[in-house]
Amino acid sequence: MTGTVDDLFGALASPVRRELLRLLLAGPSTVNTLAARFDMARPSVSEHLKVLRDAGLVAETRHGRERHYRLEAGPLMELADWLHPYERFWRQKLAGLRTVLDEEDL
Repeated sequence: MTGTVDDLFGALASPVRRELLRLLLAGPSTVNTLAARFDMARPSVSEHLKVLRDAGLVAETRHGRERHYRLEAGPLMELADWLHPYERFWRQKLAGLRTVLDEEDL
């Protein structure tokens, strides 16, 4: 991972940053285009993009005076791999709960 797990969770903790990632699913975009989707100043959106960039979740390229951002999904896959054992744990717990509830219905 480019960033640490803590960096990724920190970056994903903000609803604004999660929305930026969702918007970038459609493809690269300029900071101005992204900022137009929010009720905040462009510099504030740029700060959110910097957090995402530092965590390795977006990449930035410059074209003249414009900055273009694109999603870097690799860290999300690595995070999903890290979370997988916990998902398995909860699936087992829920399956056990289903068994208990099914037995109570009898």
